[in-house]
Formats: sequence, structure tokens, C-alpha cells
Amino acid sequence: MSVPPPLSPPMARKESPVIGFIADLLLAAGFLLCLSLACGLAWGLWRGVMVGMEAAKNGNGMPAGKELSGLLGDPGALAQILIALISTGGAALVLYFWRRRATPAERAQSHRNARRGTTWGWTLLVAACVFIGSSLISWIGKQFGIEPAPTNLPLMEQALANYPLLLVVFAVFLAPAYEELLFRRVLFGRLWAAGRPWLGMLLSGAAFALVHEVPGTSPNGLPEMLLLWLIYGGMGIAFAWLYRKTGTLWAAIAAHAINNAIALGALVWFGAQ
Repeated sequence: MSVPPPLSPPMARKESPVIGFIADLLLAAGFLLCLSLACGLAWGLWRGVMVGMEAAKNGNGMPAGKELSGLLGDPGALAQILIALISTGGAALVLYFWRRRATPAERAQSHRNARRGTTWGWTLLVAACVFIGSSLISWIGKQFGIEPAPTNLPLMEQALANYPLLLVVFAVFLAPAYEELLFRRVLFGRLWAAGRPWLGMLLSGAAFALVHEVPGTSPNGLPEMLLLWLIYGGMGIAFAWLYRKTGTLWAAIAAHAINNAIALGALVWFGAQ
């Protein structure tokens, strides 16, 4: 038996829940894009300042060769992680406080639910099912010659080699928190509060999959893209179900963190082979 849904936001009385969901999704995408552009411009400005300082050190001549390439090259793992954290995390916080902020009563109930032993039993069960399900889907795809490469894999490998501690903090603690805040509390929560939880699970799961694997951003073909969408979409649906079952977002955050920790452990393990 699932817990009662969270309270409907005031805006839900003025618009249909599906329109509200679409509005939330478009607003999140807009904020994410704006913050990403702002961070990219800030990074470019910083690199420009660094090039100017290096040129001044060299007697007002421009740095050459590897030196110039190092200053003007691609942002690298550190910058990309920071940009992802600020843009996606910022969008999640804005949408939460603007559109789906929890009431004191909801927060108190969430804390009570988080202290129940059954909450963490369900959390471990869902985390295990997500891992097994994802592994099974990948194995089946491999039997048909479908072996996709996640878009974020090169970034993860680069970060693991240069900033392992930062990667652990980002992937295991920060990313699960702001992604669950956006996709489960804001997006799924709106339809759950409107009495349409299963539609909310499907739509928020689809949005979760699309954000993690955007068409055209990787060399994956259509079969590989569909397989990744199935994996990510299944994860999103499972975490939304867990949130509804336990009545606390902390359970979904924990299950997401466990899944990311396992994926990171696998990256370390296979990288050491």
C-alpha cells in the first residue's frame, strides 16, 4: 500500500496536470540551457584572462604550442562536471522552490517515513532490481550485437583519472540528489498529486531517459539509443515507484546513489583490467 500523495501545488488548480508537467519540463530545460550558457561564457572568460596573464608573463607575446593548446583547449572533466552541477542542480532548485516546494507538514511526514525500517528495505530491493534489470537489458542487447556507449562515459573516464574524489562526490551524492529533486519531486510529484501516478512514472521516466541520452550527442545508432532509453527510463520509473511507495524522496535519492556507486565501481574495476 502506497502512502498518500503530496499536496497539489496552488498552480495545479488552474491548469491540467499534464500541461503543468509539460510546463515544468520546458521551464527546467530553459533554466538548464541558460545556466549552461552562462557557465560556458564564464569558463571562456576565465580562459581568456589566463591566456592574457600568460602572454604578459612572456613579455606580451602570445603563448605558443602546447602552452596555448592547454589554455584554449576543451574545458576538460573538471569544468564539465562543474557546469553540469551548476546548470542541472540550479534548474532543479529553481523548479522545486518555484513550482513544487514541500510544505512543513510534507517535510515532517517525509522525515517520519525515512525513519521506518521498511523504507530502507524497499530502497535496497529497488536498487538491486534496477541493477539486475539494467544488466539483463544490456546482456540481451549484446546478444543482438547492440552495445551502446553512454554519452557521459568519456567524461567519467577522464574525471576518474584526474579527479577521482570529485567524481565520487558528484556521481554518488550530488547528482542523485538534484536529479531526484527535479524528476521525482517536481515532475512525477505533480501528476502523483493530481491522482495520476502511473502516467507520472511513465512521463518522468521518459524525460529522465532523454536527458541522459540526448539524440545526436553521441555516435550511438538508433538501436543503441533505444536500449539506453529503455535502461534509463526503467530506472526513472523504478525510482518514482519507490518515492510513491515509501513517501520520502530520501529513499529514491539513496537508491539512485547506490546505482551510481555500482556503476562507478564497475568503471574502476574494468578500467583496472
